[in-house]
Amino acid sequence: MKIYIDPFTYEDPNEAVREFAKEIDVSFVKIEEVIGAGEFGEVYKGRLKLPGKREIYVAIKTLKAGYSEKQRRDFLSEASIMGQFDHPNIIRLEGVVTKSRPVMIITEFMENGALDSFLRQNDGQFTVIQLVGMLRGIAAGMKYLAEMNYVHRDLAARNILVNSNLVCKVSDFGLSRYLQDDTSDPTYTSSLGGKIPVRWTAPEAIAYRKFTSASDVWSYGIVMWEVMSFGERPYWDMSNQDVINAIEQDYRLPPPMDCPAALHQLMLDCWQKDRNTRPRFAEIVNTLDKMIRNPASLKTVA
Repeated sequence: MKIYIDPFTYEDPNEAVREFAKEIDVSFVKIEEVIGAGEFGEVYKGRLKLPGKREIYVAIKTLKAGYSEKQRRDFLSEASIMGQFDHPNIIRLEGVVTKSRPVMIITEFMENGALDSFLRQNDGQFTVIQLVGMLRGIAAGMKYLAEMNYVHRDLAARNILVNSNLVCKVSDFGLSRYLQDDTSDPTYTSSLGGKIPVRWTAPEAIAYRKFTSASDVWSYGIVMWEVMSFGERPYWDMSNQDVINAIEQDYRLPPPMDCPAALHQLMLDCWQKDRNTRPRFAEIVNTLDKMIRNPASLKTVA
């Protein structure tokens, strides 16, 4: 199994980009409409036509003008990370444009966008088995990342993308949230002043920055809850500090409406205080596969 290499271990981060991301000639790229704003610039829908290949729709992240060298590095680090992965449930990097302006990261296009808003727009429209299928895809992507020794740190429904076949893919490999060790308020601040997403983050990761695949499993439990509630906000209108205190006192999210008991139990397993007792992603995939093969197991509502 190959292992993930942090692009920041390279003396020259541009070397990581060259190694893990294919350079695309800008003449093969057609930019169409804006579909969102990224941290570094606009995100567009477009088309990519590589020689000898059929034209495909792509998402194009751009780096806005006036960037610093560090911003360019941070922007392209996402491509250096994504380019190391090859799995049907991880967003696929097509390549980068670095030889002309604007600098671009080009990925596969996901027609239904982010999972959280997609579920809210389709509230109540999917069967339990369809929802479990989505969760299985996300778990399979995370199992692959864990095997590659990659810790995501920001697993949440907003960072899962959905295509026209309802396939869910893990995205958002930006590094701006990576934690520094000298910030004054470690609970919420990451290196660029980005916030730790408290509602999705395991208590040990909030308290002493222990980010591991086991803390990703905690976040996965929150994603399960988001999916089964069709995109409700975890812990509703509680403040971040209230969430931290509640978790410390062993409060856990209740089952969403009509949620099968077996799924809520799996969420609770993901939310064990002791990270060593949480299931691994491989076990989560197996558990979900069993449910899909035996849908009767999902009849009992929590």
